[in-house]
Order: sequence, then structure tokens, then C-alpha cells
Amino acid sequence: MKHVDFAAAETYEPEEGWRRVSLAGSDQFTFEWFEKPPGHSSPMHDHENEQVCVVLEGEITVHTEDDSVTLDRFDSVHLEAWESHRVENTGDERAVAIDVFAPGRGFDFWTDRDG
Repeated sequence: MKHVDFAAAETYEPEEGWRRVSLAGSDQFTFEWFEKPPGHSSPMHDHENEQVCVVLEGEITVHTEDDSVTLDRFDSVHLEAWESHRVENTGDERAVAIDVFAPGRGFDFWTDRDG
């Protein structure tokens, strides 16, 4: 068993108000908790991992090259590996969600990327 204490978990804060916290996972899958302030969007990007995003609080819109979907509390979306996307808080309040990645990945996806 591997326990992860949220208060002591590995955290990555790429920008003020945008925080990611690494939850329990493995090489096969990882869970990341994240929060975004109103109006914040990640850059358009893709990755080798399939991704499921589940909204816990607020409103998030997921944009792909072909579509957009707005997710409210407990809504979810699945993104295929290599599907270009960005995640935006289109609401008026902080948004909180969980991302699940398969295979698992670390924060080096963001810290080691170009641009």
C-alpha cells in the first residue's frame, strides 16, 4: 500500500493560482489534483498519456482542435493519447479537478518541456 498525505504531497505550481498535486499512482496510471483560478487556461498541448478529467468544484472547459465541452461538478471527459487540448477555467470561481493519466507520468511533463 502507498499512502500519499495531501498536505505533504509533491506539488507543482507553474503559475499563481494554478497548482497541481501528485496523488497516489504508479507507472501504469497517475492521479493529479489541480486547481485553476477563473480565466486561467493551460497551453494547447498533447502527450502520450490517455487522460480523464473529473471536475470537483467550479467549471472547466476542455478545448480540442475540433471541439469544446464545458464540465460542471462531477462531469468528466476522456482524451485519447496525443489528442491536442487545453483546459480552461471558464467560470467565475476557482475550479478544482482530478486528472488521471495512463500510463502514469510525473511533473517533468511540464518542467522539462520546450515553450
